[in-house]
Amino acid sequence: MESIFALILLCVTVTHVSCSPGPLEDVVIDRYDIPRVCPREVQTGDFVRYHYNGTFTDGKKFDSSHQRGAPFSGQVGLGRLITGLDRGVQGMCVNERRKVTVPPHLAYGSIGAGDVIPADTVLVFDVVLLDIWNTEDKVQTRTLSKPQSCKRLVEATDFIRYHYNGTLLNGVPFDSSHSRNGTYDTYVGMGYLIKGMDEGLIGMCVGETRTIIIPPFLAYEEKGYGTVIPSQATLVFEVFMIDLFNPKDDIAVVVKEVPKTCTRKTVVGDYIRYHYNGTFQDGSGFDTSYQRNSTYNTYIGMGYVIQGMDKALQGLCIGEKRRVILPPHMAYGEKGTGDIIPGSAVLVFDIHVIDFHNPKDLTEIKVISKPKKCNLTSEVDDLIQYRYNCSLMDGTLLYSSDHYENAPITTLGANKVIEGLDEGLRGMCVGEKRVVIVPPHLGHGENGAKGVPSSAVLNFELELLDLQKGVPDGYMFVWLGDSPDPLFPAMDLNKDLSVPLEEFTAFINLQVAEGTGRLRPGMDADGIIKDMFNNQDRNRDGKIVAEELKLKVEEDSDKARHEEL
Repeated sequence: MESIFALILLCVTVTHVSCSPGPLEDVVIDRYDIPRVCPREVQTGDFVRYHYNGTFTDGKKFDSSHQRGAPFSGQVGLGRLITGLDRGVQGMCVNERRKVTVPPHLAYGSIGAGDVIPADTVLVFDVVLLDIWNTEDKVQTRTLSKPQSCKRLVEATDFIRYHYNGTLLNGVPFDSSHSRNGTYDTYVGMGYLIKGMDEGLIGMCVGETRTIIIPPFLAYEEKGYGTVIPSQATLVFEVFMIDLFNPKDDIAVVVKEVPKTCTRKTVVGDYIRYHYNGTFQDGSGFDTSYQRNSTYNTYIGMGYVIQGMDKALQGLCIGEKRRVILPPHMAYGEKGTGDIIPGSAVLVFDIHVIDFHNPKDLTEIKVISKPKKCNLTSEVDDLIQYRYNCSLMDGTLLYSSDHYENAPITTLGANKVIEGLDEGLRGMCVGEKRVVIVPPHLGHGENGAKGVPSSAVLNFELELLDLQKGVPDGYMFVWLGDSPDPLFPAMDLNKDLSVPLEEFTAFINLQVAEGTGRLRPGMDADGIIKDMFNNQDRNRDGKIVAEELKLKVEEDSDKARHEEL
């Protein structure tokens, strides 16, 4: 129909110019529905898409784009429309509705159009403008919102994830990532997108919302896209940038807090305990150890965690806080993981290191203060009394001897305390203070204990309050030098050739008093001596004679001689 109208229009125009003796009527325009916002009006040379109903003045319809199901599309002011309609659409806004009344000389004149339009007929067009563009148009972008901090902008070859709503210029929606509940993920500037979108996404920040208006020749041109995007359609996208990275990216580290003292940093092979908050680049969270009230515990650099985290956990101090940003190829890649991490997601972890150790670590001992005179130091088998505070490496107090009425008493080397603490209590003087760091394998191990987390490094503040030298395990009394030889005459204080319990007790107490012998500390002395006496009174007659007396002799690892009666 349009081509017929245009052909006849040329003839009608010539006829009126040469034959009409008086002034001619112009088109009459009734703008009965004008949008509040009109950023652009139709001008000569623009391309337009519009729907229309064509009627005679009596209301009888002769043509309708609505009935055909396809709007008219063409260029304005170049003679491709009947002159009256060409004039009638100029100055229109998208979504404007107007009634254009066209006199015959600006329509089909005295010739008409076949059997459809009689000669000298006034035509009435009810028009709604759907789209407008020009070959000089460029991609238009407008930022709707932007984060305060924007350290990186989208560049060509970046991989991005974004949400969008897509509409035609008149506001009719054609697609939305939100309705699919999934972002659109793609490379930028590499031909995976329509040209206008490739251009419109450049320079965006993560967290930015932007409107992108794309003219048809930078979108789907004459072909359109299926049934949702018509031919020569201007597209409007509202884009929210979720994620951004480049395949060449390495992890990014931002140190947020470092302790004043840092004697050692994490290396490959260490075992670390840390808290974390995990978020995406837009700030939305996906996981946190704090909600579980439990640290994440793992070996470093041994493949137990994602590649980027394995790398990010190296070179940290106990107590350090840092933010690490992991690109997808160093995290969960294109597939993501379950319903938590989408494919190609950049991950942001805020890490707080609680402690770390190496399975080869020994107990670390630091002397804080020590008496000037120290003639006696603690060792295996000694009975000691000590004060302690036990805390985690972040300063969290676990338990303290100050919480009890009396300070604890223990025998060193008797498996009464954890191995690292037992070791840390050796070699101390009474009054000495120490800090002892105990790795988990010398503490409470992977299972922890009541009030002690699994695999926790323990920090002990120690003070030795009392020390009683001990005797080897299995002995009640030892000589501190050589025993009297022969022994029985020395034991027989009244020289009557028999030693009752009272005389035996007096003899042993004399050895202890003179420092030539030692009883096991922490036990009732009279009870120990009575047991020793009973061991020698073999016929149970209440006295020991020379023939009954025998010594238990043993050489220890240091070749020191222990004897027991």
